[in-house]
Amino acid sequence: MRFLILGLFFLGSCATAPSGGIERIETIVVIYAENRSFDHLYGLFPGANGIADATDEERTQLDHDGTPLPHLPPVFTAQGKPDERFPRMLPNGPFRIDAPPVNRRWTELLPSPIHAYYQNKEQINGGRNNMFVAMTNIGAWTMGYFDGSRMKLWKWAQDYTLADHFFMAAYGGSYLNHLWLVCACTPKDPEAPASARAQLEDNGSLMKKPNSPRSVLQGPVELFDGRITPDGYTVNTAQPPYQPSGIPPAAGGSLELADPSRHPAPPLREKTIGDTLSAKGISWAWYAGGWNAATADGRRDPQEKRTVIYSREKPGFMFQPHHQPFNYFERFAPGSAERAQHLKDYDDLVADIDRGSLPQVVFYKPTGRLNQHPSYTDLAEGDAHMDDVLIRLRKSRQWPKMAVIITYDENGGYWDHVPPPAGPGWSDRWGPGARIPAIVVSPFAKRGFVDKTIYDTTSVLKLIQRRFGLEPLPGVRANVGDLTNAFAF
Repeated sequence: MRFLILGLFFLGSCATAPSGGIERIETIVVIYAENRSFDHLYGLFPGANGIADATDEERTQLDHDGTPLPHLPPVFTAQGKPDERFPRMLPNGPFRIDAPPVNRRWTELLPSPIHAYYQNKEQINGGRNNMFVAMTNIGAWTMGYFDGSRMKLWKWAQDYTLADHFFMAAYGGSYLNHLWLVCACTPKDPEAPASARAQLEDNGSLMKKPNSPRSVLQGPVELFDGRITPDGYTVNTAQPPYQPSGIPPAAGGSLELADPSRHPAPPLREKTIGDTLSAKGISWAWYAGGWNAATADGRRDPQEKRTVIYSREKPGFMFQPHHQPFNYFERFAPGSAERAQHLKDYDDLVADIDRGSLPQVVFYKPTGRLNQHPSYTDLAEGDAHMDDVLIRLRKSRQWPKMAVIITYDENGGYWDHVPPPAGPGWSDRWGPGARIPAIVVSPFAKRGFVDKTIYDTTSVLKLIQRRFGLEPLPGVRANVGDLTNAFAF
């Protein structure tokens, strides 16, 4: 019950957030990075609820049978074998990646734990956070963390506000959490094939395959997972119906569309924050690194090799189509006026910052090479890039009336010890999931402040809704804060 008590404790701080002065913010910028939990990057941050505050129950990971592991399993490769780059028999609990005996650098490409809907829900284990190792594909690695003090973003967090109770809106991965950032919704795909559906036990957990190891010490768990719930909701990665998509066009079909025979997500019609902003005449845009290049790459003949979409060729964008939520919605289909007006490239962002012509609400998605996602990029490149964007914003003539929120889509499968809030108004079937970093940078932000208000990704929508008087989106959770406690107007 500790997670519920925490939620009730922080309800007061949400209710007493300052009510005046928010109208002084004229520009809200959201920078959306990738796949890191709070403890993984900020677990050593002074004044924050960090690794030292974890209980023995939260630190001690359990095996599939519910017994404490005598030690952590090996770090496993994608083939389920011990990865010889890393030591074995690490003690059961969190460990420093950048210290003995592991000694890996934050400039390296390092393993990526699985980050999927059912796994994240089971890892949290009712708020105990002690099944991360049992339900990962990567063994011990899920428990690793960095001393983040060398990061440039750490310095921004020290100077402004770091939120240490900010949770990812939905269990699982990037696809679903990007949708929750813009619509606070989990769409259905009624035409998805049966093979795409997860298979569940009676208790709602994923069904294990017959050959799945009895103990995680013997190898990673094997599951009957899928991108669709048994009742048809898309919870794991589905590809956009429009280019750029991970599914090329059909041979002889429209180059603007993903091949429908390969089951992309259907065009979505749910209401988004973009819809509610446009309804009030509030200017806004989603800027994405590599957007123009990826759009051209997606429109290639399907027989041609792609060089941008999911490509790891260097130098390159490593563009991830499932990180582009508005590209799933019918309103922003290719050829529409809404698409041309609101979906833009990083080069457009730079030009708009330098001209002082940013719209009132900005979402910025760094391309794969710069978003800090494990395995296909490192922490250092993304840290330097986001620092550069923040410096550029601070030099902008719009800066005196600007608020910037830097956060992450989800935890990337990394352990975090703080239980998500639970109970009516705090949680629902879809989340919130594990804790993630969030930094508020603004002339109005409290300086040197650790904000302990409970937030999740829908808090970003709440802030935008409150500032511009928008129609609320139904999925936004009633009790989470709206980020105004981070400001001192």
